[in-house]
Amino acid sequence: MTDALFPDLKNASVFITGGGAGIGANLTEGFLRQGARVAFVGRFDASAFVDEMEAATGSRPLFLQCDITDIPTLKQRIAEATEAHGPVTTLVNNAANDQRHTTLEVDEDFWDWSQAINLKAYFFACQAVIEGMRKAGHGSIINFSSISYMMGNAGYPAYTTANSGINGMTRSLAREFGPDNIRVNALAPGWVLTDKQMDKWATPEGLAAHMERMCLKEHLKPEDIVGPVLFLASKTSRAMTGQAMVVDGGVVVTG
Repeated sequence: MTDALFPDLKNASVFITGGGAGIGANLTEGFLRQGARVAFVGRFDASAFVDEMEAATGSRPLFLQCDITDIPTLKQRIAEATEAHGPVTTLVNNAANDQRHTTLEVDEDFWDWSQAINLKAYFFACQAVIEGMRKAGHGSIINFSSISYMMGNAGYPAYTTANSGINGMTRSLAREFGPDNIRVNALAPGWVLTDKQMDKWATPEGLAAHMERMCLKEHLKPEDIVGPVLFLASKTSRAMTGQAMVVDGGVVVTG
């Protein structure tokens, strides 16, 4: 967890998708430790995590159960977070699903499901917070992408398609809502070794091959993503919008 403090995040109204597990759980804790008011959604009951966060930080996040592919419910949850904490001024679109698949096995149902989770929900969450950010006079939207599409990785083409789409969407929204002092940036993590990644896809061979490509010889952990997100949420990055910030230990090189 970062030791950096961002005073402008104190009492900020923050909404995180997938904020109860993996990277999202670390983001929830990170914002709570900055004094922000955090609401998050997830598919599964997160009551135990909420209790844990309250004990650890002294602040209780607001958990709102939701499948983000259910767009009307997602919008309702954002409205409920607004009612509880004031207009959302930081949106973190973090929830995603990188289930492995090959091109030839993808049917229309799988394609639609993948885009619904990894792209469509991001767009409509952005749409749902815009008016509140306009009223507040500022806002920061952080859309999680991935270096997977930058690497041209095989093994999950529907997912990498969505990742690239997130980047395009981020740039267009940054242009459209910049005059409202709303910043929209993408954050592209490298391979972050969450419990899910370790359980499902991290083999010794795969980890070794990825390490070979890294400039910094240490695999990423969920807490490595917290500081960059706090930076993008805070006024420290007030002149940054429409950007894709890579946090991957030096696997891909942008620019």
